[in-house]
Amino acid sequence: MEAWNHIYERFDPVAFHIFSLPVHWYGMMYVLALVSALYIGKYFIKKDKLDFQAKELDVYFIYVEIGVILGARLGYILFYDTHTLEYLTHPWQIFNPFENGEFVGIRGMSYHGAVIGFLLGTYFYSKKHKVHIGKILDLVAISVPLAFVFGRIGNFLNQELIGRETDVPWGIYVDGVLRHPSQLYEALLEGVGVFMVVYLYRRYQSYAGELIFIYAISYGLFRFIAEIYRAPDAQIGYVCCDMITQGQVMSLGMSVIGLLGWAYFKNRSKKI
Repeated sequence: MEAWNHIYERFDPVAFHIFSLPVHWYGMMYVLALVSALYIGKYFIKKDKLDFQAKELDVYFIYVEIGVILGARLGYILFYDTHTLEYLTHPWQIFNPFENGEFVGIRGMSYHGAVIGFLLGTYFYSKKHKVHIGKILDLVAISVPLAFVFGRIGNFLNQELIGRETDVPWGIYVDGVLRHPSQLYEALLEGVGVFMVVYLYRRYQSYAGELIFIYAISYGLFRFIAEIYRAPDAQIGYVCCDMITQGQVMSLGMSVIGLLGWAYFKNRSKKI
C-alpha cells in the first residue's frame, strides 16, 4: 500500500517524447476515451439494431469532436479561469500550447463546457443531415459513460483535479499531503455508475431522447457526490458554506435541468 500512497513520486506524467515534444499519458487517455466512445456506439448500433448507420456515426463524431473541444476549452475559460478577460481580448491564446516558449500542451478543460459544445455539435449535425436528434442523444447516453472512465484516469495520471485531504489508507500523497484519489472515484461513479443507470433504464424508455435526460440526472448526482472528496479549484475555492464547490453547483444544475426535461417530454409523450 505504501507504493500506492507514493505513486506520484515515482510516476512520470510524460509517456514518451516525439523528438522534443512530450506526449502525456493524459492526452493518450483522452484520445482513448474519444475512440472508445465511437466504438461503443457502433457496438450498441449493432447490438440493439438501432436505426442508425455506423458510417453516419463517423461523420457525427467529427461534429461532436469540434463541439466538445471548443466547448471544454471555452467553458474552462469562462467558468474557472482567472484570466478570462485576457483570453477574450487575445483569443489566439486560447489554444496556444506554448508557455514562455516551452511546450506545455493545452491546459484547462471544463466538462460542463464540453456538454454545451456537444449539444451544439449534435444540433447542427441533426439539422444538416436530417437525423432525429433524440435518436442521436440516446446513442450518446449509452456510449459516453464507459469512455469517460479513461478521461478520469487521464486526470489521475496527470496529477490534476486532486482530492481533499484524508487519512484513509488508500490515499495518495500530493506534495506531502495525503489526499483522496478522487479522480478514480469519479471514474467509477461518473463512468461505470452512470453507464449502469442508463443501461438498466433502457427497458423503460418510452420516447426518443429519454436516455440523455437519464444520463444528465445520474451524472449530475454522481458528480455531486464525487466532488465531496475532490479539492475545490484553487483559483475559486468553495463557493458556499466552506464545502460546496463550483463543480457541485453546476452538476446539481445539470441534474435539475435533466429532471425537468425528462418530466416535460415524458408527459408530452403520454399525450401523443
